[in-house]
Amino acid sequence: MEECKIKNLYNLDETIAKDIFKDATYPWEVLPKIEEFIIKLGKTLDPTEYEEKGENIWIAKSAKVAPTAYIAGPAIIGKNAEIRHCAFIRGKAIVGEGTVVGNSTELKNVILFNKVQVPHYNYVGDSILGYKSHMGAGSITSNVKSDKKLVIVKNGNEQIETGLKKFGAMLGDEVEVGCGSVLNPGTVVGKHTNIYPLSSVRGVIPEHSIYKNKNEIVKKID
Repeated sequence: MEECKIKNLYNLDETIAKDIFKDATYPWEVLPKIEEFIIKLGKTLDPTEYEEKGENIWIAKSAKVAPTAYIAGPAIIGKNAEIRHCAFIRGKAIVGEGTVVGNSTELKNVILFNKVQVPHYNYVGDSILGYKSHMGAGSITSNVKSDKKLVIVKNGNEQIETGLKKFGAMLGDEVEVGCGSVLNPGTVVGKHTNIYPLSSVRGVIPEHSIYKNKNEIVKKID
């Protein structure tokens, strides 16, 4: 599945977590490594730019964090990020530079590349969101199957067993997810793709596409 490979989804220069992907082929391979990676990376951050607040929590001095936001470690909040009212960061989260984590948005075990926007009532768990990707109000990643079985990434007749019980979505760079959409476990969305509002998405969605429903996925016209 070439379209699911890290090199085809992400510009790794747009994340402080670039090194976590070094020995991986598919992005979901790094999900179990996020916690350890944050703790190791956090200790190397420039203290003139980042302040350690609480156990294994590093927040850029230029970031804006609402007093009502909750941040558990380990976590890194990047430069010029904005953590809004009542955001709930449950730990194991890397929030990129210029990223917006909005009101009542919940994060857990995630990497958000630079300039990601999850600004209104979003749940993002066990997921990786590429540069400038955006999730509309109320859209979520569903990270556990209802039957609690291990997640399999499926693309037509192809499939990859991930060995993971918790796996939300991998969004490539500049993906737009419409309001109220659900990204089911094991979803991979190629870069520059748009998801219609109120969609229920699963499997692999090609890059440069418009997802209208599972039977209607069209190529973007430049």
